[in-house]
Amino acid sequence: MNDQYQYKEREIEKDPTKEFRLGEGKISGVLSLTLGILSLLAVFAYLYPSHLTTTDLRKVYDASTLQTILKYGMYFSLLFGFLTLVLNKARYKYFGLTGIALTLIGFALGGYKIPVGAVEPKELSLGVDWLILAFLGSTVIFMVLEKLFPKYPDQLIMRPEWDVDLFYFSFNHLAISAILIFGNYHATHFDWALSTSLQESIQSMPITLQVILIILSADFVLYWEHRAFHEIKLLWPIHAVHHSIENIDWLAGSRGHFIQVFSERAMVMIPLYLLGANETALNIYVVFAALQAILIHTNLSVPFGPLKYIIVTPQFHHWHHSSEKPAIDTNYSAHTVLFDKLFDTYHLPGEHWPAEYGTTKRLPRTVIGQLLHPFSPNKSADKKNQE
Repeated sequence: MNDQYQYKEREIEKDPTKEFRLGEGKISGVLSLTLGILSLLAVFAYLYPSHLTTTDLRKVYDASTLQTILKYGMYFSLLFGFLTLVLNKARYKYFGLTGIALTLIGFALGGYKIPVGAVEPKELSLGVDWLILAFLGSTVIFMVLEKLFPKYPDQLIMRPEWDVDLFYFSFNHLAISAILIFGNYHATHFDWALSTSLQESIQSMPITLQVILIILSADFVLYWEHRAFHEIKLLWPIHAVHHSIENIDWLAGSRGHFIQVFSERAMVMIPLYLLGANETALNIYVVFAALQAILIHTNLSVPFGPLKYIIVTPQFHHWHHSSEKPAIDTNYSAHTVLFDKLFDTYHLPGEHWPAEYGTTKRLPRTVIGQLLHPFSPNKSADKKNQE
């Protein structure tokens, strides 16, 4: 039946007022403001590391070395701020002024010269360091790729509701400690299923084989959890928040109701806990999963060749977000396409990409409205898999 469906090209109306153009002061103003905010957050993280940094993440970076990055970030914030003032565009000079002010506050608090010492570990803390590093890494890698190889060239960086998704991005990273605590606590309920002999056998495998086993095990759990959110009526309004995105890019994948965010992390912890794989293999999986989660939402036209029939790629996952009938309730997998093929939920129509994204009925467009949506008496109105 899907063979009869007439696939269309996506049409995007570009808003010239939201474009970044050289010489207007908008680029330098936004850069100054962004670097000013990140710099001040970093300064607070150095001042209060026990409360504003994550214990696990601190193990993999050198805080002293990162102060060099902070130094350049602060000076570039000032540079871009002054450039905005030189260009003197009324609308954007306030971005530059705010960026300069935030950076100067950071310098007054100690800037990049705050002494780095031993940190008293706290089980629960805000992941300010995780937020800063993830944001910088994501923008440098994925935003640049989207500008160099865009699937939809007319889709802007500041596309509709980018600020909503920036909130979700920030929340998910700041709350990382709480998410991990909840996930680990949930996993311990499966102590009865632990097998020492199984874990020893897995740890004796080559690291590459362990990583593949982790990916497949996690993907199996995530597939069925994801499918449950779609096909169980009570759960769909929670997951509908993630599907309310109508413009997909690297930032869009962060949108998700906190109930889903916590439950998803908790569920994926179970296979990781039971397998008991080598720490190196687990770290490789965590990096792979984090990068892939962003990649599959990107506005990216890079061809993946035969790989797109093995792993989840942007084209595959974009179809999962489509509101077009043949794509509804398909492509649940997070890492590989294996389980969608096995359980008949696979949809990848040649070289076609979606023309429409989002839910069949629009959800609220604000963060508060979306967070309250699952508890709204009208939540059934947005049922995605309607006929």
